[in-house]
Amino acid sequence: MQRPSLVICRCEEVTLEQLEAAYESGCRTSRQLKMKTRAAMGACQGRVCRHLLEAWVHAKDPESPRSAELLAYRPPIRPVTFGQLARGEE
Repeated sequence: MQRPSLVICRCEEVTLEQLEAAYESGCRTSRQLKMKTRAAMGACQGRVCRHLLEAWVHAKDPESPRSAELLAYRPPIRPVTFGQLARGEE
């Protein structure tokens, strides 16, 4: 029986196995891993998994600078309620 892989990014369903494969293919920074696997590119824009991804990269290579290519997330320009969306208001 195969053990299920740990999901790192729920929005894009990126697993730890996918991160490992991307790391072995040469992606060494969180940004490179993001571009290769789409981790932190989902609906939450990395608000949930970004810190986990960056910590994982640092754990793989503790000598790497932590702030070299930290991932950014983009909050909405202004908050909108579900009611406003349902009514079509801006």
